[in-house]
Amino acid sequence: MATITPQMVKELRVKTDAGMMDCKKALVECDGNMDEAVKYLREKGIAKAAKKADREAKEGVVATVVEGKDGIIFEINCETDFCSKGDKFRALVAEVGAALKASAATTLDEALNVPMAGTTVEKYIAEQCAAIGENMKFRKFGRYTLAGEGSIVSYIHMGGKVGVLLQVSCTKPETAAAEDFVTMCKDITLHIAACAPKSVDSSSLDPAFIAEEQEIAKAQLIAEGKPEKLLEKILPGKLKALYKQSCLLSQEFVKDPSISVEKLVVDTGKKLGDTLKVEAFLRYQLGA
Repeated sequence: MATITPQMVKELRVKTDAGMMDCKKALVECDGNMDEAVKYLREKGIAKAAKKADREAKEGVVATVVEGKDGIIFEINCETDFCSKGDKFRALVAEVGAALKASAATTLDEALNVPMAGTTVEKYIAEQCAAIGENMKFRKFGRYTLAGEGSIVSYIHMGGKVGVLLQVSCTKPETAAAEDFVTMCKDITLHIAACAPKSVDSSSLDPAFIAEEQEIAKAQLIAEGKPEKLLEKILPGKLKALYKQSCLLSQEFVKDPSISVEKLVVDTGKKLGDTLKVEAFLRYQLGA
């Protein structure tokens, strides 16, 4: 009996677009023979999209489904812009969105395995490749569920090229229904779509990103002839500028650059007599 490695399973999945468990089973049944495993999956009808699986899926849509204090955001790719605007593809996106919203999935792996139409989301999308005529991929998935008071808000830009899911908390139940709160949340989603921040604030900014940017700034300063002994005095200023550019709360509000997003949140909270907090956001850009 051949040893079935994770790499073999991954290779078969790429070749056939079948699920991980189906690929592993096929390799076991075929004693590790890759060609036989591909044939096995095709014979079982699991690899219907095998001939399309090597074609790149760069188009598609980012979609959201929000109900109350729970919301999801996901990306499904196809090969052409024509397909992404078609009724069949849009219907598929809506079906998948409904299945995912009704589930408890919080990660991409969990979303791929959500039951749907007698199979899983991953397999259902693969089966629909033959009907729609293009290779399709379920690429990204995220979910926010608010435990306390507040709101989950979404925004789709350019027909699905960019999508935003935002989580904002408050302390009073009536605040979430207030017009000023609703407007603020919607404006922040528009801002995120336009300005593409990397994190809510500096504390949640990826340390690897900060380190990389510091190294780039240091190299630029040295190239400009700045003495190394002055770098420690100059770099904090560069870091502050990085935060202003990359962190949502530090950015200039796109609809009123005279204030920051943080000030917008604070001022709206004062107006409503409440404490507001941007908890998290997800921004998906098609293909990125």
